[in-house]
Amino acid sequence: MRLKGKTAIVTGGASGFGKGIVTAFLREGAQVMIADINGAAAAALAAELGDRALAQTVDVSRRDSVNEMAAAALRAFGHLDILVNNAGVTHLPTPLEEVSEEEFDRVFNVNMKSVYLTAQALVPHMKDRGRGAILNVASTAGVSPRPRLNWYNASKGWMITATRTMAVELAPAGVRVNAINPVAGETPLLKSFMGEDTPEMRAKFLSTIPLGRFSTPEDMGHAALYLCSDEASMVTGVCMEVDGGRCI
Repeated sequence: MRLKGKTAIVTGGASGFGKGIVTAFLREGAQVMIADINGAAAAALAAELGDRALAQTVDVSRRDSVNEMAAAALRAFGHLDILVNNAGVTHLPTPLEEVSEEEFDRVFNVNMKSVYLTAQALVPHMKDRGRGAILNVASTAGVSPRPRLNWYNASKGWMITATRTMAVELAPAGVRVNAINPVAGETPLLKSFMGEDTPEMRAKFLSTIPLGRFSTPEDMGHAALYLCSDEASMVTGVCMEVDGGRCI
């Protein structure tokens, strides 16, 4: 029960890596808001996981929606200990000069602007309490980029830098900020990363991962649990690869 008495928001929490993080946090005693643009999926998961789970529909790229999420969490929980910025999107594998402006804006707003918006909504609360943990779900794409995912790679590199600079600035206030860098995993985004989900394309991706498998939601849940728990009270500004050795 490493998170007993703790409260958390997990954006993009209804599926994929977010669902793995939500499940781990609940198992370890936290109250968790499952915040997702798919409100029906969030509600179904909350109903499945029990009365310590709360569903919230959110579009993390919009200030009004993020502020509504933050207010709902504080009304329900009274305070917030943990914020996980997990919601993310990608564009399909495409030469960098051919990615449409609409696709670029979507990647920018969901992967990058959302971190700014959630910080504006919730960092003042954490500063007032003198404690808190923020976890950004970045990617190995921000460390060792793959071709034809250029603007997605760049957005995750931005998130890694944002994590480090947030950690430095917020440390005196007692707020820790870390990130995890997953490799491609068994999530709804996998097909988008690969362009097509075929045995040949999977084999090509797996050949770049020394441990020989994709990451799983459970892998992300275990890593997030450590970084957001009091066991990591001396850990801030870390961007942890959870990648089976891909970035070595």
